[in-house]
Amino acid sequence: MPIVFATVPDPVGSGFVDSLARPGGNATGFDIFENSFSGKTLEILKEVTPRVSRVAFLREATIAPAVGQFTALQTAAPLVGVEVSPINVRDAGELERSIATFARAPNGGLVVAGSAMVAAHRDLIITLAAQHKLPAVYFERDFVTAGGLISYGPNLVDFYPRAAEYVDRILKGEKPADLPVQAATKYELVINLKAARALGLDVPTTLLARADEVIE
Repeated sequence: MPIVFATVPDPVGSGFVDSLARPGGNATGFDIFENSFSGKTLEILKEVTPRVSRVAFLREATIAPAVGQFTALQTAAPLVGVEVSPINVRDAGELERSIATFARAPNGGLVVAGSAMVAAHRDLIITLAAQHKLPAVYFERDFVTAGGLISYGPNLVDFYPRAAEYVDRILKGEKPADLPVQAATKYELVINLKAARALGLDVPTTLLARADEVIE
């Protein structure tokens, strides 16, 4: 039976397809997190907080996308003048201890990866970032509407009509193995000015001009 997935992170690393260009089996669809976008999150964090020199990457370490994203961050880090270290998200207690330890040294910031485990701890992560005065870039806007500073990530709604187009093509006779896995084409930048003021940050007007949404 043909399968079209709409929002799968790292479908190659997760074992769903053989390659992005030639899926090779009965499944194809859309890669929600292309690793190259991870470097952009560092650029945004550095732009809003130039003093940041240390970045903690909050991730669910047991899933394949977290490995690829961390590698991409490590590659991009020297280009923006920061050091990146991982914080694994497993339970609330460990998360609180790890962020508190990281925050003891100055000039820190957070990049928060996308995963079900991270989403489950959304409110706690936002609270800890505010408590320890750590500017953070999240992977989706829900974190920002809940009080987080900035999100940068793919427009999730855009994937579904594109997935429907693939379904239509398969029903008309094309094979999933011949339809390449596609990446996001639309990304959203959302900024919470209230959170910025609480952190004592003055968001550059150039960054505000690029934002898809600014929350007052």
